[in-house]
Amino acid sequence: MVNLSAPDLTQHPPRSVRVRLGGYAHLSRLLDKARASLAGKAAEYHYNCPLDQRFFAFTGINHETMLAEIKSGKTDVQILEWVNTTSKRPINEVIAWSAWLEQLGPGGAPGHEWIAETLKGHGSARDDIRSFADLLDLDDYISYGGKA
Repeated sequence: MVNLSAPDLTQHPPRSVRVRLGGYAHLSRLLDKARASLAGKAAEYHYNCPLDQRFFAFTGINHETMLAEIKSGKTDVQILEWVNTTSKRPINEVIAWSAWLEQLGPGGAPGHEWIAETLKGHGSARDDIRSFADLLDLDDYISYGGKA
């Protein structure tokens, strides 16, 4: 049985960047990685990675303070309430930021070349991977046995 209070990311991936919690893209994934890190089951996933840092920059929340809140055993809904109280971002900004984050890509040619090399490394000829969310979803799928 999967314990989502202490996810084992050696057995399954975290939730997608696209799974929203309170309108926030990536928050669910960030929580999965933090809880797995606290349980010593993070595998290759990292709490406070560059995508997590974008969430922290947008909300103004310190990653160590957030980790302490997660460590206290709060549920997703309780963490969301805490994020909303701490950040005070209006929902229209949250929705706009989340839409932007889902489409965030590598920018210039070097970033696109990096995505292309990552896809080749997975043995994939896909040409529809444009954003980091696309790449993370595909990488999670492949990492747990899926075929590109």
